[in-house]
Amino acid sequence: MTDHIENILGATIQHGTYNDRIYLMKLGTADPARLIPRLSALAHRNGYSKIFAKAPASKARPFLIHDYREEASIPGFYNGKEEALFLCCYPKSNRKNEPMMQILDDIMVSTRERQNAGIQKKLRDDATLRACTETDVEAMAQIYAQVFPSYPFPIHDPDYLLETMQSHVAYFGIEIDGRLVALSSAEMDTDGQNVEMTDFATLPEFCGNGFAAHLLAAMEPEVIKHGIKTAYTIARAASPGMNITFARLGYSYGGRLINNTQISGHIESMNVWHKPL
Repeated sequence: MTDHIENILGATIQHGTYNDRIYLMKLGTADPARLIPRLSALAHRNGYSKIFAKAPASKARPFLIHDYREEASIPGFYNGKEEALFLCCYPKSNRKNEPMMQILDDIMVSTRERQNAGIQKKLRDDATLRACTETDVEAMAQIYAQVFPSYPFPIHDPDYLLETMQSHVAYFGIEIDGRLVALSSAEMDTDGQNVEMTDFATLPEFCGNGFAAHLLAAMEPEVIKHGIKTAYTIARAASPGMNITFARLGYSYGGRLINNTQISGHIESMNVWHKPL
């Protein structure tokens, strides 16, 4: 079960009851002044509790005057030049309350202590890091299904992995004795010259080896070959490991998206990290 993606007035929208939200993924050719009432009507019609919009800073004013607030930002998101703002409004006010806020802030304190510290563990001698291929999608789907009880996109589906692999996503894996045990992906927007470093998953029995950091470090030079200028991620705020991984590799904190994403069984707040490449 996942939300579905559609085009409204030239904008790419994901929405549904799974994340209980509308996500404006790409503003595209849409006029914000015309789009915002359509999003509000869609949220009201379906009872969604959050509208989450990613938009160029130059197009943000119409959102802000319609009670959206900035929760995060990424400098140089569009072609290394223009900032992206993550703008949110809450048709249901209870969704903007994060009861774990102090815990999440404490995680950020320990994370910042490790900023730019680099990779701490060398890759295991018996591990091989490589790009994933179409023949891997069944094994990849099984790993994602085992690691994530729920996820905002259907990465448990081999057909989805194959489709995205053939279009705009580069998947990477670490294998031991010929078996994939850890994964990540680089979801590239070559027009905007940005990439989301995401879908990190390590089988439970192999956690603690620092595989995510090695995958992240390996993806960066590969996406640069495609003209990518800015890398970012949207990481679970409650996951010390992933936040520390990005901080260690030189990513900067860009803000927190409150109660934003259905992942690992429930809706969680997410931290935004970014890095110029």
